[in-house]
Amino acid sequence: MKRSTKRALAPVAAVLLLAAACNGNGNGNGDAGNGDGADGEPLQFGYVLPETGPLAFLGPPQIAATGFAIQEINDAGGVLGTELPDAIAGDEGGDQAIASQSADRVLADGAHAVIGAAASGMSLAIIDRITSDEVVQCSGSNTAPTFTDYDHGGFYIRTAPSDALQGPVLAETVINDGHTDVVIVHLEDDYGVGLANATQEALEAGGANVISSEGFDGNATEFTGVVQSVVSAEPDAVVIIAFEQGAQIAQGIIEGGLTPQDIGFYGADGMRSNELPNLVDSNDPGILDGMKGTAPASSEDADFLNNLQEFADLDETQFAPQVFDCVTVIALAAEAAGSTNPADFQPHLIDVTRDGTDCSSFADVPRPARRRGGDQLQRCLRSAGLHRIR
Repeated sequence: MKRSTKRALAPVAAVLLLAAACNGNGNGNGDAGNGDGADGEPLQFGYVLPETGPLAFLGPPQIAATGFAIQEINDAGGVLGTELPDAIAGDEGGDQAIASQSADRVLADGAHAVIGAAASGMSLAIIDRITSDEVVQCSGSNTAPTFTDYDHGGFYIRTAPSDALQGPVLAETVINDGHTDVVIVHLEDDYGVGLANATQEALEAGGANVISSEGFDGNATEFTGVVQSVVSAEPDAVVIIAFEQGAQIAQGIIEGGLTPQDIGFYGADGMRSNELPNLVDSNDPGILDGMKGTAPASSEDADFLNNLQEFADLDETQFAPQVFDCVTVIALAAEAAGSTNPADFQPHLIDVTRDGTDCSSFADVPRPARRRGGDQLQRCLRSAGLHRIR
């Protein structure tokens, strides 16, 4: 994909990726697991999101967006005329065991739909548990290409674009800046490997030379070897695909004599944080001036972000619109099915994201249209697309 503007990418990413993630219809028998909600039973959301751990900075915006979407739905009369209860909380913790325990608890407490996990690796740890119970799972931040063809029976969806799209946009940014000799360092997990491969392929297709692509253990506490390999390669650009480890890696590369003023520094959504400059050098946060990267678009809707900030004072809003869309899509699917049973509303998840009337919230879709499933949500999605971050 060669187009690079947010406006050009926006309608493509969310709708196609959501559709690609849903490849089944469920059995609709309403008897399995915790998804056997009878008609009239309140639609119950739960979440498995990072309250602690390396991605804890991504927890508050996603948790707040879940609550904000539920509030907006309730202000519009609820789903099938019944208000939604608060979401059942679960911590993914950056640990597969913690995420699995949280998923078990959320399911045991009767969730019809689970929001999360934030990290692709954590979702892979819980997806079989959730979807085998015929409970719907929606992530607003899973970007690993793994999920596109994953066998989940149609009960998993995501509203964030796959790294199969993010990689080419990241590569295009590097190439457009005139860089030709690139080193990639990446997490050795589904997210890191998938994005690194997509970025490398697009870089090489665009004429750049990828000197090396080196993975690292996300549980490591020091990255001397990775840093030394970057510095010794003498690249004119480095792409760092990481979570909180990226600050330590960037710090090491800078201390090794390569700064964003000397070579191109690039990151992706896992490193996008307002705190990154201070984490790299609290005495001189300007040292990262010139670093660029990609991340799913926050939102073009200033009113949405303002209202979200009124709901919860947030330092970050990354992935909040995507999670808001998860909740809204699921609520509209339940309306269209006339049931809060996931086996009943799962087949409607794609339909409510296709062509239809412009809207900006659940309330904007008239109740009769929700029941028909005829007025859809494509232009209501707040989260579509990728954008460059400076």
